[in-house]
Amino acid sequence: MLVSKQWLNEYVDVSHTSGQDLADLITKSGIEVEGVDVRDEALNNIVVGRVLTKEKHPEADKLNVTTVDIGQDEPVQIVCGAPNVEAGQDVIVARVGARLPGIKIKRAKLRGVVSEGMICSLEELGFEKKYIREDEQDGIHTFREPVTPGQDVLELLGLRDEILELGLTPNRSDCLSMYGVAHEVAALYDTTPTFPVVEVKEAETATAVDVTLDSEDCPFYAAREIQGVTIQESPTWLKNRLIANGIRPINNVVDVTNFVLLETGQPLHSFDAEKLGNRIVVRQAHAGESFTTLDEVERTLDSSMLVITDGERPVALAGVMGGANTEVDENTTSIILESAYFAPISVRKTSRVLGLRSDSSARFEKGVDPRRVLLALDRAAALIAELSGGTVQAGVAQAGTLELDDHLIEASVSYINHRLGMEIEGTVMQTLLERLGLGVELSGDALTVSVPTRRQDLKIPADLAEEVARLYGYDVLTSSLPSEASRGFLPKRNIHRRHLRRTLQGAGLSQAITYSLTSEQRAMQFNEKEDLHPVKLAMPISEARSTLRTSLIPGLLEVAQHNVARQHADVAFYELGSVYLQRDASLETLPIEQEMVGGVAVGVSEQHRAHGTLVKTDFFVMKGIVETLAAVAGITLTFEAAQIPSMHPGRTARILLDGEAIGFVGQVHPGLSKEQYGLKEVYVFELEAMALRSKEEQVYSEISRFPSMTRDLAIVVEQSVTAQSIVDVMTEAAGPLLQAIELFDVYTGENVGENEKSFAFSLRYQNKERTLVDEEITTAQQRVVDAVKETFNAELRA
Repeated sequence: MLVSKQWLNEYVDVSHTSGQDLADLITKSGIEVEGVDVRDEALNNIVVGRVLTKEKHPEADKLNVTTVDIGQDEPVQIVCGAPNVEAGQDVIVARVGARLPGIKIKRAKLRGVVSEGMICSLEELGFEKKYIREDEQDGIHTFREPVTPGQDVLELLGLRDEILELGLTPNRSDCLSMYGVAHEVAALYDTTPTFPVVEVKEAETATAVDVTLDSEDCPFYAAREIQGVTIQESPTWLKNRLIANGIRPINNVVDVTNFVLLETGQPLHSFDAEKLGNRIVVRQAHAGESFTTLDEVERTLDSSMLVITDGERPVALAGVMGGANTEVDENTTSIILESAYFAPISVRKTSRVLGLRSDSSARFEKGVDPRRVLLALDRAAALIAELSGGTVQAGVAQAGTLELDDHLIEASVSYINHRLGMEIEGTVMQTLLERLGLGVELSGDALTVSVPTRRQDLKIPADLAEEVARLYGYDVLTSSLPSEASRGFLPKRNIHRRHLRRTLQGAGLSQAITYSLTSEQRAMQFNEKEDLHPVKLAMPISEARSTLRTSLIPGLLEVAQHNVARQHADVAFYELGSVYLQRDASLETLPIEQEMVGGVAVGVSEQHRAHGTLVKTDFFVMKGIVETLAAVAGITLTFEAAQIPSMHPGRTARILLDGEAIGFVGQVHPGLSKEQYGLKEVYVFELEAMALRSKEEQVYSEISRFPSMTRDLAIVVEQSVTAQSIVDVMTEAAGPLLQAIELFDVYTGENVGENEKSFAFSLRYQNKERTLVDEEITTAQQRVVDAVKETFNAELRA
């Protein structure tokens, strides 16, 4: 909302303060002022001039030599190149020494002729082209109202003004008008705003307009008929007001409706009475009904939209925009002026569906003041009659009723003080609220507040506490530290998420955030659950983003593909996000939203340039990352070979926690990774994020002072035997001295049988209470060897 300080001063005396000081005061009260524009900041010494003579420049065909009366003893000579300059015109003159945006006027010679000033266009004064009359857009400005040579042009054009831009929140719709801002500023200065008295001079003839309401979305509609109007340019004062608030002047009738909209906040619309007729019917649009709005766009309506009709055809979209079929033009001689209350939800739906926003819809959507519906109608009718020479017909054509009663809020002094953490006396609260124009009754601790219809944002006692706080002054509210009970904390789930991110980033993975939507084909990849059904959008943006994902892996593969295609061959990413699992084939229930953590790695995982060594990403690198997550959480995971769709059949393992599958790790199937993602060898993991939370508090123990001892064991077993099963047997057989087992080699080849493979393990033994003796290690190691031989028919390998 743009607020002219000059205009505001008509209702509240703000002449004693600068625009910036006023802006600071309003901002402190809770309404942010986003900027202050001083309109005459780059302008001075600009006056009205009357062109006395005009002659062609002797040395230039496109220049004219003029003599201009600028209110001094002698006229001045000015060389002017504007094509529309003529003798007898009243024009804008920048005198010698004047300042224009980016220009300082000096006495100069143009092709040998002295020029003492400059005849200006409005554009040279900083006006945007849309605010300039078409016949003057390529030339100078001429005054069409009586002016006096030497008169201050900045005053005439309303440029001695400051414009405040209010950044209003949706609840403060009352300040979408000059009346509303005046009430607010008056409360800040502890004064009372004064508004113009509205008097409508009516003809003896009664209006013939008839109004019918056929929709609950319009509880009240009123209209006035004005005959004998002359459509012409608006006076300068009216144009100045509109331009200062960012609205382009059109003609006297339309400009008055826009002026009253800005002044009262009540949108109005004017119809050409001859095009409309005397009948007005407000109804819902018919499905498929066609209508052309004022912007010359034909729109197709539906039954949710409210329209104004002449009994048959639509002539306006209620609260949004009028129609081209009843537009006021230069031939209009009588008008019908509309003022109504339309349901905010109805206007919002129409505006959203048609993609059509206007100053009117912006106000109706937030709710206008019902008490200003007739006030604005009378204000506009009186102004139109004055400026167009028209006659207002007697009476108001209206239908419906409006709720005009004040809203009562019951509160208490103690409640407001408790909310603010202060001790403000009840009489002080009463005074502050009355400054806002609220009716207040104070009885002991009880406050009964009567809220006028213009303040629709005040509904509950907490709203009153806010009003008291902002008028009392946010800067004088008591400062205090939070109590122990109000100390903030992170939920355990969020702490766990942070641990996951830190661990994965510490392992060298970068975080990625991918779309929750993917294609239907990719949505079902990497999922071994046969009972899942894809969840598709009813109106997807594209097929590539049509289905909710059931795995993080496709999105991570797209990230890897994007980076590898841009010559980043060695990448590793992780994502912490939700997948959506739908097991109901009818799709009548919502899918399960499950939080997962996934990772993808391509290329080299470690590179030591000094030693010339590379560690290429493989199954064991990704498995190690998963094991690191488990170690940080203090839980134990196991792994078993698995056949999972879209994964390599021999390099994939299912991840188990307490015997339950929580995810998988392995290589993406080479055919899939190459054909769909353009990647050669890709390794991934995915598991349930919350499953990695430790079920018990982690207990830290002292590091043993006594040394550990290691023994290596290489065995040959059948191809079907898994390393994990061997580890389980070793752990049980070794006893309490065994602290860790590490698989450091797997071998298949000519030195073992065709259906055999060799595992090499390193076993670490330690006693935390004393130093081990060799006999203890030998005994424990022998138990391990015996158990492995017996269980797996294994052979020791030298």
